[in-house]
Amino acid sequence: MIEFGTGGWRAIIGDEFTKANIKLLAKAMCKKMKAEGVELHIVMGYDRRFLAKEAMQWAAEVFAAEGIKAYLINKSSPTPLIMFYTMKHELSYGMMITASHNPAIYNGIKVFTKGGRDAEETQTKDIERYIHEIEGDPVESMEYAEAKKAGFIEEIYPLNEYLDNIIDAVDMGAIRRARLKIAIDPMYGVSETSLKTILLTARCDVQMINERHDTLFGGKLPSPSATTLRRLQSFVIDQECDIGLATDGDADRIGVIDDTGRFLHPNDILVLLYYYLVKYKGWSGPVVRNLATTHMLDKVAESFGQKCYEVPVGFKHISAKMTEVDAIIGGESSGGLTVKGHINGKDGVYAAALLVEMIAVTGKRLSEIYKMIEEECGAIYMEERDYKFSQEKKVEMHKTLMEERKVPEIPFEIERVSYMDGCKIYFKNGGWVVARFSGTEPLLRIFCEMPEKADAEKVSSIYEEFLGLK
Repeated sequence: MIEFGTGGWRAIIGDEFTKANIKLLAKAMCKKMKAEGVELHIVMGYDRRFLAKEAMQWAAEVFAAEGIKAYLINKSSPTPLIMFYTMKHELSYGMMITASHNPAIYNGIKVFTKGGRDAEETQTKDIERYIHEIEGDPVESMEYAEAKKAGFIEEIYPLNEYLDNIIDAVDMGAIRRARLKIAIDPMYGVSETSLKTILLTARCDVQMINERHDTLFGGKLPSPSATTLRRLQSFVIDQECDIGLATDGDADRIGVIDDTGRFLHPNDILVLLYYYLVKYKGWSGPVVRNLATTHMLDKVAESFGQKCYEVPVGFKHISAKMTEVDAIIGGESSGGLTVKGHINGKDGVYAAALLVEMIAVTGKRLSEIYKMIEEECGAIYMEERDYKFSQEKKVEMHKTLMEERKVPEIPFEIERVSYMDGCKIYFKNGGWVVARFSGTEPLLRIFCEMPEKADAEKVSSIYEEFLGLK
């Protein structure tokens, strides 16, 4: 029942996310670590979701019983902090109790490997194999207080290390001089302390909304989108802020409201940051995106004589490709990105700080910078649609898309079709459309990008009808 998707293991609380399954996963990790002969240390953290802290402690008790030392970050913290600690302290593994941007009824576990990377598919399949081997066997635990006394559990709070790393990486002087007014929406998640500390240190005027601890996330999905950030949008306009910044539940993804009150799609954020790093900071190198992310990055890369690399969905693919090709930035249309020289995974806190630096250094508003990019590279439009389905419908669609490999009749000349992750059709006019199953939620997603907005909507509707989703 424990299966890893593109963003770790996620399950409904009380259904599959249970104490027994958490302990089972921890025992599987113990067997894996011992079989590999790695140093028997692991760092663990948790976010603000229901049962997250308890789940971390249950897992730690299993590690203790197996003689593995667990460093527990003893306050709810951003996922990037766990990745950073794993990397900096050269640990073989880290774990985060979170379901990221999933609805409040979910919780889950992300596993990180050496270098603070998201566990690759080979690693997660290995964990699943160990789980199947020990299913039904008793799982021993050491009582929490006893494990602390014995030295197998050590509570830590390394937030300052992580924040200092970000502060050293951005131009704090430029931000101080800019005297910016910034609105922050942690979406009831874990980024409040981190973002507030960085921006107040840079003498910004910081305004907070939705900062309290709420395991129901205010009744909304803890994922920054045009729908969920309407309050931030109004706040930015009413308070005349230079930018509005939001992060998802565990702070590895970012959402942005620009100076005009417009929601910036994560695609736009990636494009802005890549453009800024090359044009204003003088960096040189390629960019990496997943196959559902804007090809505007390809246009910007080409304008600078660079290349854009495409990988399957899942940040582990982005970070691995970045290392392979020495890319300076990589990201995905769901709001996750990372920059060369920082951690090997998504970090909404660092991305937010870099966007603030961009406004300060350029002396331009986000709306002005993006207009410059469109004037240089041309505009492009994306349509995104999500669909829920029954298990029977999923089987039917999978057969059509991935086994029979059928594609709809579309009134644009096709250049090629890829089945790297779902079914992606590339058109000769530079547009594309992809239909794929989400790796984190029971959804089919259709993304389409075309030179004209009406064409993106038209192609999406054709695909929708082809799959019987209307």
